[in-house]
Amino acid sequence: MKILFVDQSGKLGGAELSLTDVSQPYQTCLVCLFADGLFRELLEKKHIPVQVIATEQIKVSKESGILESLNSLTSLLPLIKQITKIAKNYDLIYANTQKALVVSALSSFFSRRPLVYHLRDILSPDHFSRTNRTVAVTLANRFASLVIANSKATQDAFIAAGGRKEITEVVYNGFTPEKYITTEANITKTRQDLGLDGKFIVGHFSRISPWKGQDILLEALAKCPNDISAIFVGDALFGEQDYVEYLHQQVTALNLKERVKFLGFRSDIVPLMSACNLIAHTSTAPEPFGRVIVEAMLCGCPIVAAAAGGAMELVENEETGWLFSPGNSQQLADIIINCRNRSEEAKLIANRALIQASQRFDMVAINQQIAQLINRKL
Repeated sequence: MKILFVDQSGKLGGAELSLTDVSQPYQTCLVCLFADGLFRELLEKKHIPVQVIATEQIKVSKESGILESLNSLTSLLPLIKQITKIAKNYDLIYANTQKALVVSALSSFFSRRPLVYHLRDILSPDHFSRTNRTVAVTLANRFASLVIANSKATQDAFIAAGGRKEITEVVYNGFTPEKYITTEANITKTRQDLGLDGKFIVGHFSRISPWKGQDILLEALAKCPNDISAIFVGDALFGEQDYVEYLHQQVTALNLKERVKFLGFRSDIVPLMSACNLIAHTSTAPEPFGRVIVEAMLCGCPIVAAAAGGAMELVENEETGWLFSPGNSQQLADIIINCRNRSEEAKLIANRALIQASQRFDMVAINQQIAQLINRKL
């Protein structure tokens, strides 16, 4: 089957990494992007055909109301025209993000090609304006033959917003466990390079954004003994530089300068994760899936996650990790300290999580599931 994948971003996020994995098995496919960047470079490195459709910026955000959405039509029309033309050479349009859905839905209508929407967002007021939720649900209901939700939480939110249950299926993100294996020598070297050898390291891996809750981890760290340090891996991708400044101010105010390192964007995620004694997922709003959670498990690192959204489907409290109430820095601090003080128990939990994650999220099985759904639904 020839599939045209469509994504709005040139930046590398969880949705883009997942799309790379989904598209790779298809030799006759094309990934169309609305912007250039690291995502295009990754696709080319993986020998996945990619085309960047360079147009003016789409002037609509997750918070946009009806007027902003209407004004964005001028930037969407050229995209719709181009995707419609390209789609006629393919059997199926596969929209990977919400802006991609808007363009792909109308292109599906004009090109007479079926549409699959991979829903990777929780369509709730925490994440999207009422206008954006309505647009997404209306277009998916009208044009999509299949909506793939990346968690039960994502599916439930779609249905609660008015989405048709009969067109939705839950498929978790897939991973290749072998990619997350490293050596003790690499772990030791990474810890030494970080200047944190001998410390208990808590890692936070996410783009820098208020709802990702980096400030919650800083508050928790201030309540922990001085031998506990934290590393933050990720950049502010969507104009959230003010929050970055706030985090640095918080580090100073909490007297954490010697215990916190901001590493920015890094490609060496596996050795960094493996060097951590605990990885913290601290989102203050429900996470659609929680890619970092599974990656931590596959690295054999203990995980603590905010108990909301897809994270609750990935972590069984005190069996494969720990869950804490979103925003509760004291509860998070208690778990961090407990994990440090009971390291052997933490290792057993991490090993249990590694075994389960390797089975539940195996890339080959996940891609087969998606292929079967496409063939059955279309």
